[in-house]
Amino acid sequence: MITDIASYLRFFDSVRRRTERDVTALPSAAAAWRPPAIGGEAGWSIGRIVGHIGGSRFYFASAYRDEGWIWTEPESDANDQTTWLPWLESSAARFAERLRDTPEAWLTRRVEMIDTPGRALSGWRLLMMVLEHEVHHRSQIDAYAGLRGWPVPDIFGRSAESIDALQAGQRLKHARRA
Repeated sequence: MITDIASYLRFFDSVRRRTERDVTALPSAAAAWRPPAIGGEAGWSIGRIVGHIGGSRFYFASAYRDEGWIWTEPESDANDQTTWLPWLESSAARFAERLRDTPEAWLTRRVEMIDTPGRALSGWRLLMMVLEHEVHHRSQIDAYAGLRGWPVPDIFGRSAESIDALQAGQRLKHARRA
């Protein structure tokens, strides 16, 4: 459970920085690439996903602030990769600003769902939805990049292969303690 906004915003900052890192790693070809012709979100371009990540931050912030579940159009061009990172940065800053001075009591306040009248969730759960939503779409972008053979940054600066290479030493070190 999230117990204070400052801690939440620090965690949000680490999540959004990883999204920005992954978007920055995309080659210029990413702006023109499209998934196979599929309807709905599954057919969105990478640029549209980036715009959606930024805009959805305001959707959740608006709901958290009891201003309705209001969507914000992206301030980026899905076809112009030079607009993607500035949009992610500005939407993150504005999102944090909208939350920074909210009362701690809002974390436990119930917020009615947009699509299920009478059903509500705690403010802290709503804020977790922001993070899960962003990670979901970052993973979508990374999956597309991997399928195209483009660089996909390691999540914590460590690859599975680098950790595998350390396993024998860890097993030996920790077997001595047994």
